Amino acid sequence: MKVVTGKQMQELDRLAAEHYGVPTAQLMERAGEQLFAALASRFAPLAGKRVLIVAGKGHNGGDGLVLARLLRQQQTTVEIYLAAERTELKGLEREHLTRLEQAGRTVHDRTQWNMAQLREAARASDVIVDALLGTGVNAPVEGPLAELIEVINDSGVPVLAVDLPSGINADTGRVMGTAVRAQVTVTFALPKLGLLLHPGAEHAGHLIVGDIGIPQEAIGQLAIATEQITTATLGRALSPRSPQQHKGDFGHLLVIAGSAGKTGAAALCALGGLRAGAGLVTIAVPRSLNSILEGLVMEAMTAPVPETVDQTFAEAAVPGVVGLLDGKRAVALGPGLSLHPETQAFVRALLPQLSCPFVIDADGLNALAGHEALVAASRAPVVLTPHPGEMARLLGCTVAQVEQDRPAAARDAAKRYNAWVVLKGAGSLLAAPDGRLWINTTGNPGMATGGTGDVLTGLLGGLLAQSVPLPDAAAAAVYLHGLAGDLAAEQMGETGLIASDLLVHLPAALRHARALRDAST
Repeated sequence: MKVVTGKQMQELDRLAAEHYGVPTAQLMERAGEQLFAALASRFAPLAGKRVLIVAGKGHNGGDGLVLARLLRQQQTTVEIYLAAERTELKGLEREHLTRLEQAGRTVHDRTQWNMAQLREAARASDVIVDALLGTGVNAPVEGPLAELIEVINDSGVPVLAVDLPSGINADTGRVMGTAVRAQVTVTFALPKLGLLLHPGAEHAGHLIVGDIGIPQEAIGQLAIATEQITTATLGRALSPRSPQQHKGDFGHLLVIAGSAGKTGAAALCALGGLRAGAGLVTIAVPRSLNSILEGLVMEAMTAPVPETVDQTFAEAAVPGVVGLLDGKRAVALGPGLSLHPETQAFVRALLPQLSCPFVIDADGLNALAGHEALVAASRAPVVLTPHPGEMARLLGCTVAQVEQDRPAAARDAAKRYNAWVVLKGAGSLLAAPDGRLWINTTGNPGMATGGTGDVLTGLLGGLLAQSVPLPDAAAAAVYLHGLAGDLAAEQMGETGLIASDLLVHLPAALRHARALRDAST
């Protein structure tokens, strides 16, 4: 599903009206209808309920006024508080205000109420509709508007937000001073970027995308480079298997991982590859650790290679590892490698030798910081999977700068390194070297524990080993990884969830994703 910025949405509205004959009045009417449908569905029955609509003077306020009119026949008590004087409303918003008042609805404008009255009305309501601010919020919300938002949040009443919660930046998801916390957000036509990024996603609650009649041709006219990952995005990653296929048909993954004290990282990565469906997995490991890996992972093969005195990969291991590449379709490199200088040199010496798609994570990424040209010159597709700290090292900036604009950081790294980049975290991002971006919305805080990233690396490597092309493989890996975490959390709770729980739930995640895809086609 395409994801737009605030300006792109404004352009879609303009194109619909000026080039496709869909007047703005019709779009606003349809928006009100979508709000009504969501309200009726999520807060049924409406009869007897008290609904408070807090409306601004712009299009969001107009959508709220349409909703108020549609509610008039539902035996619902509706109170409408304008955060502006009625003389400030222009155009369609003014027309809908007039229609409401002609129908006998009382609308309180800003001259007719104070915060104490609004607070009392909010607490007496069953549902509050936030129709206050729209997509144009790009400066901190202050003064009376900020106080109004706090009244809504302090009410303890469920909130339905119009298009996006007031105070959330439509492009970054940042809280602009203060922002409404909604239980449900009805956004129109397409998701806004800020609704899928955190903390905007937390403020949005359950997200509903309402069709207001924007023609698909208008959407196609815009160069929209951002998408939400859904089961439709996963493509060949969910392809069914033929009864006549055998393990050789599903590829051989080489995992290059582990060091003294970090053999678990190599094991989790290898098991992630196997759970992804790879036919065979071989783990290259420092020689003295080989017996440990053989005991940890019965389903994978191991290959001992030269090591340093600290039981990490030695630079002398490069020829042996290159020899292991024969017959392999993909490589997963990095989990638990360590920061040993010779091991870091091993990574840099190995990279030019890799001719099949490969994933680099963890300590493998640290070896690449400042070596953009080495990665960019790779003979095969590269996927980098940094967490924010590793991303900061790759870009030579701070973690705070990465987190301030995660999409920009992901795109920057993908361009600099000429690689596909998965920026992990709440709402993991996949960026392509050409600037395209995908946002993942599966996953939960219980996954913030050691080893989950190693599972993701193996999962992605296992999909690449099955010849699933990019971006399908990377999109599927982050989606299924998060979905496995969600399924595990449903069964076990978030607290105490560990990386191996994801491995247990990955087959169910694949089955669930296929069912979702089939149901939507």
